[in-house]
Amino acid sequence: MLTVKILGSGCANCKKLEAVAREAATASQVEAEFLKVTDMQQIMAYDLLSTPGLVVNEKLVSSGRIPTVAEVQKWLSA
Repeated sequence: MLTVKILGSGCANCKKLEAVAREAATASQVEAEFLKVTDMQQIMAYDLLSTPGLVVNEKLVSSGRIPTVAEVQKWLSA
């Protein structure tokens, strides 16, 4: 099972990113655990320049934007 982390303060973009990531996991039939990280010290540990951020299995794959479902599916299957 993959671990997917949504990094951010809980803003509208963070929620949209989580929705896109969940949709990608469902479409790919990938089992994933979704975690929201709102603590700034934990977020900065990922060398994130701007939120929202997406981390798949401890690897930062996206920051500062909302990726497409297709992009997230690629990262989940990699």
